[in-house]
Amino acid sequence: MSNEPKERLDRRDFLAASIVMAGASTALAAAPANAQAPISPPAAQTAGTVYTGDTIHGKRVVSALNVNDLEPGKKHLLYFQGAQMPSGQYWYVSVIVARGAKPGKRVVLTSGVHGDEMSSIHTVHSVMNQLDPTQMSGTVIAVTDISRHALEGMQRRWPNSGRGIDLIDMNREWPGNENGLTVPSRHAGLLFNRLLRPNADAAIDFHTGTTGFEVTAFNIAGMDVPEVKAMVELYPVAQIFDNHVYPGVLHNAFMDVGIPAFTPEIGAARVLDREMISLFVEGTMNVLKYHGIVPGQMGRTGKDVAVFVGNSSFPILAREGGVVEHLVELNAKVEAGQKVAIQRNSFGEVVAEYVSGVAGEVTGQRSDAMSEPGNPLAFILFHRAEPGKSEEYPE
Repeated sequence: MSNEPKERLDRRDFLAASIVMAGASTALAAAPANAQAPISPPAAQTAGTVYTGDTIHGKRVVSALNVNDLEPGKKHLLYFQGAQMPSGQYWYVSVIVARGAKPGKRVVLTSGVHGDEMSSIHTVHSVMNQLDPTQMSGTVIAVTDISRHALEGMQRRWPNSGRGIDLIDMNREWPGNENGLTVPSRHAGLLFNRLLRPNADAAIDFHTGTTGFEVTAFNIAGMDVPEVKAMVELYPVAQIFDNHVYPGVLHNAFMDVGIPAFTPEIGAARVLDREMISLFVEGTMNVLKYHGIVPGQMGRTGKDVAVFVGNSSFPILAREGGVVEHLVELNAKVEAGQKVAIQRNSFGEVVAEYVSGVAGEVTGQRSDAMSEPGNPLAFILFHRAEPGKSEEYPE
């Protein structure tokens, strides 16, 4: 977890990124986003469910939720009232609550923090559609469209109408600030304070690669936390990125308040990868069984696949503009010095060759065939003997 001071600089006034080149190794660090320290909500804000009195498509709207107020043994479909638009209307997010007939643990499933990540949304829907609250002990809460403004355009970042349009990555905004200087910060603060944190004993925030960059099936998790390690190892996926990554990431906001959480990554953006989705549905159902929320035997777990665990991600960046040809596939094992991609100009001439600086496995590749200088072409998951450095990763 980060020990970063709570006073943060406004993204609109200051954006810093450092690129450190040491031989073939590059590390990228992202700047913090919020100008003010997060404000914890008064107890009254999270003590009980608050209905606004509005109904949308037959579903009641809440501005705060306590799942204990909902009838046991049923599924409840609600809208949560988020931040306001410039028009004064609200960004609403969809909330599905499967409240078991018996008491038990509460697990929060989130997706749509980035607006171009469709497989993450479908994974959460698939899990929720399998649940029978009459047979459950505990509660599962799903929020599938957190970054509503970004989702409407199927784009990664939230278009914030501050001074013109700023594109803000909501997964650098958490836990948000209800009185923050941007709408994404306020939206994150409302959701975290009044919907997510008060109803979570554990949390899973689902993602995919971003537009133009595809990733493997893997989990991002701090494996030094026993409660997190136990959950992550229940997924039958072949890679784990053992790293606490950036401040401002949603699963870290949960971790910072003592709620075990991690991030699954599910292939390419903008599409439904049904094969990968099935792996994460199986793993998530295993997690719910582990917590005693749903009955039944465990499915496949990490013990059934050859899991590669790395604590660092080595980025390979384009030096030239041109068409990229990958020489290795996702999940492929590579050695230090191995050629992994070439790049050609408009005459078909090879203008650049790219090698891995480390031994590891390919965890992400640029899926757009053309690239500008500076674009990530690949990420190699590897184990660093001395972990702790900030690493860029394809979330």
